[in-house]
Amino acid sequence: MTAAPPLVELEGLTRRFGDLVAVDALTFAVARGELFGLVGPDGAGKTTTLRMLAGVLRPSDGDARLAGTSVRRDPERVKHAIAYMSQRFGLYTDLTVAENLDFYADLYRVPRAERPARLERLYHFSALGPFQDRLAGQLSGGMRQKLALSCCLVHEPAILLLDEPTFGVDPISRRDLWLIVHEMVAHGTTVIVSTAYLDEAERFDRLALLHRGRTLAVDTADALQAAMPLAILAVPVADVRGARVIAETTAGVRRAAVFGDRLHLTVDSESETGPRIATALRAAGHEPGEIRRIVPSLEDVFIERIAEAR
Repeated sequence: MTAAPPLVELEGLTRRFGDLVAVDALTFAVARGELFGLVGPDGAGKTTTLRMLAGVLRPSDGDARLAGTSVRRDPERVKHAIAYMSQRFGLYTDLTVAENLDFYADLYRVPRAERPARLERLYHFSALGPFQDRLAGQLSGGMRQKLALSCCLVHEPAILLLDEPTFGVDPISRRDLWLIVHEMVAHGTTVIVSTAYLDEAERFDRLALLHRGRTLAVDTADALQAAMPLAILAVPVADVRGARVIAETTAGVRRAAVFGDRLHLTVDSESETGPRIATALRAAGHEPGEIRRIVPSLEDVFIERIAEAR
């Protein structure tokens, strides 16, 4: 049986602003019905990539095809297959929840006969039903995000592009937003989400780690973590910043990073470096807790990939 072609394909997608290369030759594909993540810090090129995919920003070089349509040659046609939720999605604060949804249903030309069922479904999984008559300007930040997402979904797009949808959102609303996204993926929507939160990356079927406009890696979170060539040691210690200085100068330690009340050390050899670290810390007046090897987090992976790129 022949595999279905990818719904989104990037081939050398590049965007320059003067001398600045914001997105540098991105090449990867996203399958139909996949939840795909663009993961990286501010300045990684996530928003610029999504704006090009949405047909809002023209590529400087390369191309991307969404449902077979080129964003370079026919950006207006691309917009018929997608919904794009930017960081500042255009809700109308002087309209109610229901009026915003009706406006976007008109904008996307949703047939009148189909609207009741679609709106009922949106109200159900966004939990906005009891707030239909509330002005959008009077909603909390999390509720506004859910309304914005519902407005994007009212025409049931094949491809949904979300630019950091959980930024600045409280934990409960953040969870609710992800439930909506997973619901859409379960119904066959292809979703591409950008985020700077590495802890969200495990939600994605696959992800692209981006840094300064370039792709560091594209794979599942599990595969990226399993591919770490070096060991990661977790070292609990009271003065993590002081201990980090000692750790960085200890033989066998490649990198030392602070994670809350512990250090994560990237080391060549657990058996040799672990005892050496304990001895060095104690000699400097730091008493470490139990030093143990851990499964690398995606943040560990990201730091290692950046070091490799440099």
